[in-house]
Amino acid sequence: MFVDKRTKQKCYEFLKQIKDSCYEQILKKFNQEKHKKIEDRNLFLFVFDGFENYKSSWSKLFGRVTNAISGVPIACKKHGLKHNNNPIERYNGSIKDRLNGMRSQFKSFKGAEAFMNLKDIVYNFVSPHQQLQDMTPAENAGINLKLGRNKLLNLIKRTAKSRHHSLR
Repeated sequence: MFVDKRTKQKCYEFLKQIKDSCYEQILKKFNQEKHKKIEDRNLFLFVFDGFENYKSSWSKLFGRVTNAISGVPIACKKHGLKHNNNPIERYNGSIKDRLNGMRSQFKSFKGAEAFMNLKDIVYNFVSPHQQLQDMTPAENAGINLKLGRNKLLNLIKRTAKSRHHSLR
């Protein structure tokens, strides 16, 4: 989700999108793990940059059925800490650089937002990655939307169907 400011409401809306599309899979994983001791559960893991608005929104939407951790600086990787959000920060920086070069192409913030959201959707759900053995990042994360060969078209159809049902 491309936003101008990381307000509490925008963080909640972002995580709500994940809940709306993936909560069934998240609950399935939780139900498979809930019989184990809390420390032994292998639940979906959200990695944040420590920004409190993400943490509070995650807590409301996913706190009981997933885990969360704040990212650590690259320097901490050498001390054995696993979760690092700096690749995300570098990606966000590259997005800002790209938008600065394309600023005249967009008539409004909404146009830039739509472009960036589409870019992220294609990256995460449509384009396979060699480093992920030709899976999309969503597939690699265990999010299987069963989109078939024509992923983009089927994702559009799925979204249109979902929106149609929500308008009723």
